[in-house]
Amino acid sequence: MSDHHHDHGHARAHAHGHGHWRRRLGHLLAPHSHESADKVDTALESSVRGMRALWVSLAVLGATAVAQAVVVVLSGSVALLGDTVHNAADALTAVPLGVAFVLGRRAATRRFTYGYGRAEDLAGIVIVLTIAASAGFAAWSAVDRLLHPRDMSHIPVVALAAVIGFIGNEWVARYRMRVGRAIGSAALVADGLHARTDGFTSLAVLLSAGGAALGWRLADPVVGLLITLAILLVLRDAAREVFRRVMDAVDPALIDRAEGALLDVDGVRDVGELRLRWIGHRLRGEVAVVVDGDMTVRQAHDVAVAAEHALLHAVPKLTAVLVHADPAPVAGTPDPHHALAHHVAPGR
Repeated sequence: MSDHHHDHGHARAHAHGHGHWRRRLGHLLAPHSHESADKVDTALESSVRGMRALWVSLAVLGATAVAQAVVVVLSGSVALLGDTVHNAADALTAVPLGVAFVLGRRAATRRFTYGYGRAEDLAGIVIVLTIAASAGFAAWSAVDRLLHPRDMSHIPVVALAAVIGFIGNEWVARYRMRVGRAIGSAALVADGLHARTDGFTSLAVLLSAGGAALGWRLADPVVGLLITLAILLVLRDAAREVFRRVMDAVDPALIDRAEGALLDVDGVRDVGELRLRWIGHRLRGEVAVVVDGDMTVRQAHDVAVAAEHALLHAVPKLTAVLVHADPAPVAGTPDPHHALAHHVAPGR
């Protein structure tokens, strides 16, 4: 990965008139560097943190699911069964995410020119499908118990297993989401949301145990259906998170922040087309900046380098940006992109 890239082969939009949005963004106080080796080290560090989060949460959730499974065999609780299956599925989502993090470390090739970071998005889809499957299983188990009611045994042990499930899942949820947001992994954040819902469904099992203790035989399957509803809610949130990442959505605040940083660069008169996209848990960007048309190639290059440097400071998780310098329009002179006009899609 080179430090400074300039694309002169694509059409760029002209100024948007955002000069009034200027704001100062100070440099980081700590020593820094933007050399390729430093970027790779940061990316590898993020992957290592992601892998550590996966294996720690796998161990915690695996132990929780095993403990709950023993109680399911003893008690026959369908609500606890649904919770156990969901916990086990949540633990197993570490596998596709782990594969994605390992693939993300591989260097770019002539075929995969952006590398393998998008494997995380595929892992996110697998996680969403896993959540959907666990919701289906929980619903089927609850409906079957409604049709064929039976008494729950070992009620105090069921209640204890529910508490254990909540503690294990809530700890894992906080850990996954904290690391996921720190490294910019939407898939890991979605997995954390999954674990948090598992925690609340574990608490719901307490309701089924309480109902059974009071002699209400339908408490267990009714709570099982409520757990299914909770799983569907987290499915919606996780699916939205992964869908946005697959569709290259970014927080608009990042665009505002990038524009502000660019407009503070000496020599940048305006900002044209600006795009950011996630490649795994790292951002890449493309931008066209408007410069004085009388600049030499060397001067325009220096402005582009300064623009890239400012963006690397201003936008978290940004590891590479392609900067293109456009000459400021002058009345009476032809459009510098006229030769490319017939290649530009309408609306761009």
